[in-house]
Amino acid sequence: MANPMSAAQVISALRAEGVRVVEVGNWRTHNRNSKGAWGPVNGSIVHHTVTKGTAATVAMVRDGYASLPGPLCHGMIAKDGRVHMVGWGRANHAGGGDPRVLEQVIAESYGSRPTPPTKGNANGTDGNARFYGWECENLGDGKDPWPKAQYDAIVRVQAALCRAHGWSAKSVIGHLEWSNDKVDPRGFTMAALRADVAERLKHPASWNPNEEDPMAGITKRDIFDAVWKTDAIGGPTDAADHGTNPTWQPQTILKDMQARIRSMDKRMAAQTAAITALAGQVGTGADTETIVAAVQAAIERAVIDVNINTRET
Repeated sequence: MANPMSAAQVISALRAEGVRVVEVGNWRTHNRNSKGAWGPVNGSIVHHTVTKGTAATVAMVRDGYASLPGPLCHGMIAKDGRVHMVGWGRANHAGGGDPRVLEQVIAESYGSRPTPPTKGNANGTDGNARFYGWECENLGDGKDPWPKAQYDAIVRVQAALCRAHGWSAKSVIGHLEWSNDKVDPRGFTMAALRADVAERLKHPASWNPNEEDPMAGITKRDIFDAVWKTDAIGGPTDAADHGTNPTWQPQTILKDMQARIRSMDKRMAAQTAAITALAGQVGTGADTETIVAAVQAAIERAVIDVNINTRET
């Protein structure tokens, strides 16, 4: 059980979930609180309006009609996905329902759906006190389509409420699951809707599954090729092909650097060997030819050792 959110809290929760909200008139104080309890709340009920046209539908759910005064819900989810807030507090949306269903919603103990209701408006538990209510613009004939934007908004609204209260998706039911004399919503199953709400609750409120993943389908090889095989880096001016190919790929730069480092290793090894050989001849009285031969032999051995160490044979 939970205390109902304030109007400011629900607006914040909806917008955090990416819901496009339209605030209609004095919706924050428009309610039926003078006629009965409002809270504790245990879940949220999804309805369809059996109407066509957003403006007319908003007016109807806000004002109600002769036999049933408004508000008839808390928010009306239009075909374009915008959620028109028309009331906050007790609203005439749920009517009487099966107390066994309420118990299952409170405990979140059912499987894919609650036990089919056996009670309705005449002798059921007061659902207007226990549930948030959301009307959805649809003829309810099973043929009127549910646009993607509208269905996505329904999922986001329910996820926002569940997230705010710490509920699972099992706190969301359809009117037909609450009362045995109702059929709404028609056109999608509540089991499917709850599955989509549950999936959304696995992610942050800002999650947008409709955004295309820029990395979708990209392999490690694609990334390697993009980084190491892009011919856009200026090559060394002393490279043999600089005139014909002034830009190199990163992998070419690395190969050139490796070759230059190995060349430097050989030169340094040769110089070190030459110096060592010369030092060894000091004071021996050897002639120039002997000294040169010793130095050359030392250089050759040093270069061979470098080649072996770098696996250049």
